[in-house]
Amino acid sequence: MGGRPVLVLSEGTNRMLGRDAQRMNILAARVIAEAVRTTLGPRGMDKMLVDTLGDVIVTNDGVTILKEMEVEHPAAKMLVEVAKTQDDLVGDGTTTAVVIAGELLHEAEKLMDQAIHPTVIAGGYRMAAQKSQEILNQIAEPVDIADEDSLKKIAKTSITGKKAESGQDVLSDLAVNAVKQIVDKSNGKYIVDIDNIGVEKKHGGSINESQLIQGVIVDKERVHPAMPKRVKDAKIALVDTALEIKKTETDAEIRITSPDQLRAFIDEEETILKKMVDKIISTGANVVICQKGIEDIAQHYLAKAGIYTVRRAKKSDMEKLARATGGRVISNLDDFTAKDLGKAGIVEEVKIGDDKMTFVKECKDPKAVGILIRGGSEHVVDEVERAMHDALCVIAAAIEDGKVVIGGGAPEVELAKRLREYSQTVGGREALAINAFANAVEAIPRTLSENAGLDSIDILVELRARHEKADGKYWGIEVYEGKIKDMSKLGVVEPLRTKTQAIKSASEAAIMILRIDDVISSSKKGMPRGPPGGGEMGEGMED
Repeated sequence: MGGRPVLVLSEGTNRMLGRDAQRMNILAARVIAEAVRTTLGPRGMDKMLVDTLGDVIVTNDGVTILKEMEVEHPAAKMLVEVAKTQDDLVGDGTTTAVVIAGELLHEAEKLMDQAIHPTVIAGGYRMAAQKSQEILNQIAEPVDIADEDSLKKIAKTSITGKKAESGQDVLSDLAVNAVKQIVDKSNGKYIVDIDNIGVEKKHGGSINESQLIQGVIVDKERVHPAMPKRVKDAKIALVDTALEIKKTETDAEIRITSPDQLRAFIDEEETILKKMVDKIISTGANVVICQKGIEDIAQHYLAKAGIYTVRRAKKSDMEKLARATGGRVISNLDDFTAKDLGKAGIVEEVKIGDDKMTFVKECKDPKAVGILIRGGSEHVVDEVERAMHDALCVIAAAIEDGKVVIGGGAPEVELAKRLREYSQTVGGREALAINAFANAVEAIPRTLSENAGLDSIDILVELRARHEKADGKYWGIEVYEGKIKDMSKLGVVEPLRTKTQAIKSASEAAIMILRIDDVISSSKKGMPRGPPGGGEMGEGMED
């Protein structure tokens, strides 16, 4: 073109092609995997995260670390998404998923150096991922909702290695009892929505002082000091309308010309509020939990009637209260009857530290419950809450699927062994990718042993030899003694979904990153300049 360059992309756009793009993407993803790798397992280390405001988080929870890190690279963001997906669908195993994804890319890079095309590797990985789901289902064990002992082992395995470990017996009991209480059954299947378990945290006290409430904890105090602090045999009105004088939707003006008119106006407002309160009293309610505001005069009348009242409760708390007490959330007081009231054994205001909270407890067969978490300091309580969330999620997953696998690196070694056998039946270059997939899966036992300060090569060789024997599929790493043992006898158990989802998410992310051979990133532009020559349009406009 006459020696002049043709500009297809706008000036300042960065473009990376072919092998360079693949190398950079793989490197970025592996950096993310390495960042969380040392947190894996009972002997994993913690990370300290400091945000721009100076707030500190100390944790070894994979998804928390990745969410708090301000990741810029697009390929690295894809691995953060893997962790988030794992957290949403299972609640645990986030570090496992990210480590496997990073290792899959590392193995793929070795194959690409041998001139194997990324599409062939991606095809092999797809076959291996599909076969992995079948193998994991074959080696899984059944678990029943009535088997509390197994459910507690699942919870303990999840909590092990976190700060909450010192109170794992208490926390696993709380988690199992909470999940079993809120289980619903539909078409012969169990459904667990852990949103029906309200977790409140207060620092001060020890982890062992954490407790399960057969009802709901509302992080609000009563609105008036003259109200009773404790109500037995509570009949609860759940109100989703403000106990206030409604403002008109259109602008209105009221002209008052004499003190009598003002007095009459105020009296009428009081009368309206009193009617609202009288309506509540007439149903026999002795506790009111309101989602919106309550005016001072209405508070006075409620206190006079001896009704315990809470205002501005969260919508999520109102939904839990309805499930726990059997009440109905009322939006219109005119339709309110005694049938809509919820019931609880006790409603009381409890002071914990400097805060006052309302406990709605002793509900009859509640379908929503509350857990109060205690701990020595704010950082500890936050980490215990994360551990409790993981424990609740894994118990829910085990109950819903009815299947578990033995932990401690045992399923990964067994999976790798069977994938290598499968690769021999496939043949061709895809077989190399399937073998690479098997090597990547073994990153989990390798990392577990490294984090425990053991020789990962010796441990892995020993595990492979053991898994070749007929009774070897349950053997994994006992990190405290530094030996390989039968994990089923030690009670190290995880839900099947943790493993299947980790493999699924990791392989999909790795395949997606491998298939990218061109990265085009636009430059960030400033505001356009004004037209040349100044004038009104150009004035005041800056770059």
